Amino acid sequence: MDKNYKTSWDLTPLFKSDNDPIITNKRSEVIKETNKFVKKWEKRTDYLKDPKILKEVLDEYENWLRFYGALSQENYYFDLRHAVNQSDPKIKAKINKTEELVQKLQNEIQFFELRLAKIDPKTQKRFLAYKPLSPYKHFLEKLFEQQRYLLTELEEKIMNLKNTTSYTNWVRMTSTFLAKEERKVIDESGKKITNNFSEIVGLMNSQNKIARDSAADAFNDILKKHLDVAEHEINSVLQNKKINDELRSFDRPDKARHVGDDIETEVVDSLVAAVTKHFDLSKRFYKLKAALLGIPKLAYHERNVEYGKIEKKYTYEEAVEILENVFGNLDKEFEDIFRRFVQEGRIDVYPQKGKVSGAFCTYGLLIHPTYALLNWTNKLNDVLTFAHELGHGIHFELAKNAQNALNFGTTIATTEVASTFTEDFVLEQLKKEADDELRLSLMMMKLNDEASTIFRQIAFYNFEKELHKEFRKVGYLSKKDIGKIFQKHMISYMGDFVEQSEGSENWWTYVSHFRNFFYVYSYASGLLISKSLQASVKKDSNFIVKVKEFLAAGISDSPRNIFKKLGVEITDNKFWNNGLTEVATLLSETEVLAKKLGKI
Repeated sequence: MDKNYKTSWDLTPLFKSDNDPIITNKRSEVIKETNKFVKKWEKRTDYLKDPKILKEVLDEYENWLRFYGALSQENYYFDLRHAVNQSDPKIKAKINKTEELVQKLQNEIQFFELRLAKIDPKTQKRFLAYKPLSPYKHFLEKLFEQQRYLLTELEEKIMNLKNTTSYTNWVRMTSTFLAKEERKVIDESGKKITNNFSEIVGLMNSQNKIARDSAADAFNDILKKHLDVAEHEINSVLQNKKINDELRSFDRPDKARHVGDDIETEVVDSLVAAVTKHFDLSKRFYKLKAALLGIPKLAYHERNVEYGKIEKKYTYEEAVEILENVFGNLDKEFEDIFRRFVQEGRIDVYPQKGKVSGAFCTYGLLIHPTYALLNWTNKLNDVLTFAHELGHGIHFELAKNAQNALNFGTTIATTEVASTFTEDFVLEQLKKEADDELRLSLMMMKLNDEASTIFRQIAFYNFEKELHKEFRKVGYLSKKDIGKIFQKHMISYMGDFVEQSEGSENWWTYVSHFRNFFYVYSYASGLLISKSLQASVKKDSNFIVKVKEFLAAGISDSPRNIFKKLGVEITDNKFWNNGLTEVATLLSETEVLAKKLGKI
C-alpha cells in the first residue's frame, strides 16, 4: 500500500469547512424536502389502504432518508468536528443549532411511521404480500410488530415529555454526583494525590497492588456516600418502567428491549440459558488468573488486573501492514474497504488536545463516507482497537452497498459481530509472532475480555430480570435488598476464586447498564455470533462468503431470519454453544501454556 496515506480526517466529502456556504444551502434543501413530504402526505390516508400508493410514499420516504434525513449531513459533519475539537465553543454552538432543527424536523415527519404502524392486521397482510413492496417488507414488519405497543399520537408525545422528569433527570443525578467526587489515592508512584472519579476507576486495574487497593477503598467509599440517593433513583426508574410497560401492554420487563432491537424473545432466552449453563468457564478463568497472580483469591476489584507485561510497541504504519495482510487473507473486498479508509482520510489516528478519548467508527446517511477515530499510542491494544473499529467499518460499507436507506444500519444484537470477528483474527496473527511469555499474556487478556463481555453481561441480565421481578412484587427495594440480589448474580459467574469484598454489593450503584434496561445481552450475542462465524471460517475459508452475506444484510430482516438463510437457527442452544466452545478451547490452551511455562 502507498505509505503516503492520511492520518487525520478529510471531511471535504461532507463540507469544505465549518463556514462552507453549501451548509446553508443544504439546510434549506433539507427543510424544503421535509416540508414537501409532510405537505403531500400528512393529510392523506389513501396510502394506508392502497399498496400501490404506499409504494409511492415509501419510495419518497426512502429518498428522503437517503439524501436528506433530519439534517443528517450537517449534523454528521459537526459531530465529527466536535469529536476532534471538543473545547471549541463555535463548534458546540453549531451542534446546538443543528440539534434544535433536527428535533423539529423529526417531530414534523414522525406522523408517517406512527400512522403506518397502526394499519389494521388484514391490510398489513395484504401489504406484506404485495411484491412491489418487497424491498420494504421488513421495515413494514417491524412497524406492524410495534403496533400493539404504541399509544395514540397525543399519548406518545406525553410519554416523550415525561421521559426527562421521570427517567433522565433521576439517572443524570446519580451519575453526576459520582462524577463530581474526588479522593486522595496512592498512585503507582507511591504518592498520595487527589484523583477524580474516572481516574480512581482506572487505578483499580493497576498492576500495582497498593495503588489498586487504595483506589478500591476510595471507590467503595464514594458509592457508600451516595447509596441512599441511588436507592431512591433506581426505585423511581423501575417504577417508571413498570408504568410504561403496563401502558404499552408488555408482558415481561425485557420485552420492550426485544421489540426495539428487532430480536425475538426466544433468541435472547436461548442465549441467556446457554451462557448461564456455562458459567463454569468464567469460574475456571478466575481460578487460573488467581493462580497466575500467585494469590488464593482475587479481590472483587482485581478481576480486570492485567496479567504479565505487554511491552512490544507498534507504529501505526506497522499496524496498517498487519491489518492489510489479515483482511486480505480473509477476503479481497475486506482489504479493498480497509485501503480506502486508510488512503482517503477516513481515520483520525493520533491523540491531540481537545480530541475525544477512546475509539469509534460511525456513519451518517447512506450516501456519506464512514469515518473511524483512534487515539494511537503505539500499544498492542491500539492494534486490536484498530482491527475492531475497521471491522465496524467493513460491516457498514458492505451494508451500504447492498441495502436501501430503510434497510441500512445494524441492530444492537449484531453490531459487535464484525468488529470482534476482525479483532480476533488480528489477535491470532499477533499470537503467531509472539514468544510463549507474550502469548500467555495475550491469551489472558483475551479471556479477560470474554469473561467480561459474555459471562458478566449475562449475569447482569439475570440480575436485571430478578431486580424488576422483585420490585414489581413488593413495590420498593431497599439498598440492602438490591445488594443481595446483585451479589447473588455476581457470585453465580465468578465462583470461589473472586472474593465478594466488602462494598462490592454496592457496585450496582455505578453500573449505567441497569438504567438502560436489558441491553447487556447484546455484548454477549455479538461476541458469540462472531466466535461461531470465526470457527466456521477456520474450518472452511469459503464460509467467508456467508459471513459477508450476513454483514451486507443490514436491517433488511431480523437477525434470526438472516441466520436462517445461512442454515443456522439462533434460538437453538447449540448455536450459542459453538461460540462458547471457542472460549473453552482458548481457556484450555491457556491453562496448558501456563503449566508448560511453570506459572501454575
